[in-house]
Amino acid sequence: MATTTYTVTGMTCGHCVSSVKQEIGKIDGVTSVDVDLASGLVRIDSASDLADTAVAAAVDDAGYALAV
Repeated sequence: MATTTYTVTGMTCGHCVSSVKQEIGKIDGVTSVDVDLASGLVRIDSASDLADTAVAAAVDDAGYALAV
């Protein structure tokens, strides 16, 4: 099991949080996603390590971006 934390920029409301959780949750192996709106922190638990590119693509599909 792996846990990874990212920072997502551009989220302003609960709908933003839901969109990010939903898209990241579609990645194979993801078991849970926790998003903190105030800080922009996204904690992902997964069966194995995730590719940063897969997470970035999911966040992009939700309409947001990973902080660099």
